[in-house]
Amino acid sequence: MTGTATPAIQYRTLGRSGIEISTLTLGTMMFGSWGNDDVDECVRMVDRSIDAGITTFDTADIYDAGRSEEILGQAIRGRRDGLVIATKCGNPMSDDPLQRGLSRRWITQACEDSLRRLGVDCIDLYQMHRPDPDTPFEETLQAFDELIAAGKIRGFGTSTFSAAQIEAMQDVAASIGTAGPISEQPPYSILARGVDGEVLPTCRRFDIGVLVWAPLNGGWLTGKYQADEADEFSRAARKPEHFDHRDAEIRETKRSIVAALIDIAAGAGISLKQLALGFVLHNPAVTAAIIGPRTLAQLDDLLAAGHVDVSDDVVAAIDALVPSGHNINPYDAG
Repeated sequence: MTGTATPAIQYRTLGRSGIEISTLTLGTMMFGSWGNDDVDECVRMVDRSIDAGITTFDTADIYDAGRSEEILGQAIRGRRDGLVIATKCGNPMSDDPLQRGLSRRWITQACEDSLRRLGVDCIDLYQMHRPDPDTPFEETLQAFDELIAAGKIRGFGTSTFSAAQIEAMQDVAASIGTAGPISEQPPYSILARGVDGEVLPTCRRFDIGVLVWAPLNGGWLTGKYQADEADEFSRAARKPEHFDHRDAEIRETKRSIVAALIDIAAGAGISLKQLALGFVLHNPAVTAAIIGPRTLAQLDDLLAAGHVDVSDDVVAAIDALVPSGHNINPYDAG
């Protein structure tokens, strides 16, 4: 079994959109009180990412109530050209029921708010953070179509939608003559392969780009959760559900699988992190993997991994541990 590492970031086209993105995308959920309050360090993380060749940055209005967008906007000021900025709307921004969902009114307002916080004139990829069962697809699609016509977004996508929802939205867009989603952002990793079953094949069928979140499964695929002790600053300490999921059996199952993955990685001559990222990027449906480091040191560690092309026999060994379409923990389905 082998894996080939190349330091340079690579680039792929996001589905049928014509938008070229880096295969590693910097996710900024940790910018702000959710992870790192040091604005200067967060800005340096963006600097380091750009220097390494990362062009694509993903955030959301809900991340620290907009603070993540503000920090990202500060970091890219004066060098917006050449970058692909993705953000999201739809999740509750407050207790006010009018500040959530995918209605035309809220999408329009949320977009203006995100543009202001980011300090940009146009969002490259504007994503529906989660499905909204209370708003018809027709209304949602028309709202995004209007934002494209107004030059406020280049394209739009979905996040953590089911295959049936993705297909239905494409069908509605075709029937009413609007643009359709150009991307989907699902959770996907060696330990959470549920989207292998229907979501990824559906995205390929409609030529929809895929940016996967949690490719390291909340830190599990770094190997740092192989013992009960956890760094007080780690996600395990801050959000225990990402560590033990309140289920000792699942915790031990993950540890057993990770131990076997460490052996597979060693046999291929790569690290566990390289194996994890290389695995998701090996899938032809996947355009990019979103990495979400909390600190500059964590980012440097991931950038040092480079881009790894894992071989088919490495993937076969992973398949034997975690079958395609299976999530070790249902919680990881998002």
